[in-house]
Order: sequence, then C-alpha cells, then structure tokens
Amino acid sequence: MPVRDFHLFADPNNGRMDAWMNGLGELKPTTINAKIAALTHLLKWLGHIVPDWIQRPSRSRSLPKTLGRRELDRLRIAVSESEDPLAMPVSTLMLDTGLRVSELCALDIDDIDKEDLSALVIGGKGEKDRTVLFTKNSVDVLESWEPIRESRIRESQDTGLRAMFVSSRGRRINPRSIQKMMDRLADAADIPKSRLSPHTLRHTFATGLLERGADLVTIQRLLGHSSIATTRVYLEIGDQTLREIYHRAQRSPPSAGLESDANGDGGDQDQEEEQPGRIPTEL
Repeated sequence: MPVRDFHLFADPNNGRMDAWMNGLGELKPTTINAKIAALTHLLKWLGHIVPDWIQRPSRSRSLPKTLGRRELDRLRIAVSESEDPLAMPVSTLMLDTGLRVSELCALDIDDIDKEDLSALVIGGKGEKDRTVLFTKNSVDVLESWEPIRESRIRESQDTGLRAMFVSSRGRRINPRSIQKMMDRLADAADIPKSRLSPHTLRHTFATGLLERGADLVTIQRLLGHSSIATTRVYLEIGDQTLREIYHRAQRSPPSAGLESDANGDGGDQDQEEEQPGRIPTEL
C-alpha cells in the first residue's frame, strides 16, 4: 500500500478509532492508557493527532498498605526475638516517626535530639528539611543501640562516620539492606512479604495518627508531603476502619448491663456508658 493511501487509511477520524476504543472496554485503566499512548506515538509519526473526543480513563489510586493490630503485635514479637541488633531501633523509629527509608538511612547521630524528642531530617524528598517527633520509647531503644554502633565503627576504623545506623561492616545502612531485614521479620511474624516494607511502617504510622484524631495538616507536616492531596488518601483508610468497627460492633452480643435493663432489673449508669472499644494502631 502506498504511503499516501496508508496515511488516509490511518486517519483517526474515519471511524476506525471509535471502533478500536469500544473494543478496550474490558481492560484495566492502566492498560487502556498504555495502548492509547502507543497509538498516539504511531499517529504522530503518520502525521495525525489523537482526536479530542478520546477520553483516557482515570486510574484508581490504590490505598497504602498498613498493618493491622494483630500483624503489628506479631511484628513486635518478631523484632524482640530477632538476632539482628538493627531490627529493634530501625522498626521502632520508623513506627514512631513515619520516616521514609531513605531518610532513616541518611540520619546522622547529630540530627537526633533526645532531650527534645525530635530529629532533623535534612534534604528529604524534594530536598526539603523537616522535623519529626518521637517518644521516650525511641530514646530508650536508641540508647541501647549506641554501644553496638560505636563498636562497629571502631572495628571499621572509620571513626569519622556520623551515621546513626551502621551495618556489621561499619558502613551506613542502605534501603536495600533494610528491606532484606523486613523480609526476614515478615517470615518470623507470619506476615506476607508483600505486606511488610519500610513504606508499610510509614503508612501504619500515618493511619495510627488519623485514628487518634490528628488532623490532615499535622500528618502532612510530619510525613513531609508537599501536597495535602497526597495525605488525603489516608481518609479513605480511616473510612474503611470506621466501617470495620461498626460491623464488628453490630455482630457483638449485647452487654450484660443492657440485658438486665431490658428485663427491668436496672443497672449502673456507669456500665451503660462504658466506652466501646477502639482498634487503634499502636505505634
């Protein structure tokens, strides 16, 4: 077929584009967008443009993965029983601060203020500095880790290294080594490896704050999000948690106090006003 004839044949305004789009209806949005992108390049090469009526489907944003309370309990047990001395300080600090794994690896000992219960994150995502907060529990864990850190640095003879977390070879830890640690902890805690990563701990931290009543602006600042739209995704997780609590409460049998009231026996007002149990994510 001559090039001129093929150019006319490939004209997207002749109805073939419409028929082609109708055949993509069962595919996922990401697949459809990839096919439209490929066709756009082909049409551009042929001297055509994609018609304005072509609508690219919006991609549904997947919710961040978080750990449930039971998974978190099993993880804590696995961490406490781990022979890796880095398991406890790394896991505790990530759950206490919501740090990105790259930010955790870049932490220097001078960045941490134990008295102020805070750490300075220098050059985070987008090259933005911010302050993260932690609890006394993190201080205790870090103080237990420091003698091991100093021993490793002495053995490496790199006495000028200021990294807070160092490997057994006396080098600054990297994200890959932390993910390998998470894989080992996942096996020990009977958690699928796909559900446990440094970012999972960051999401679990954020979700826990939301469940305890923290506002989005506070969570945004602690996580270092440049846009609050990124933080808003945690509202969807909060809504899911709300539904789970509601349906679990609906399945629960009525309390003894309410039963006695229904029978006319009366009961203590304090028992009637007992607060329903929450399902907070302990951090």
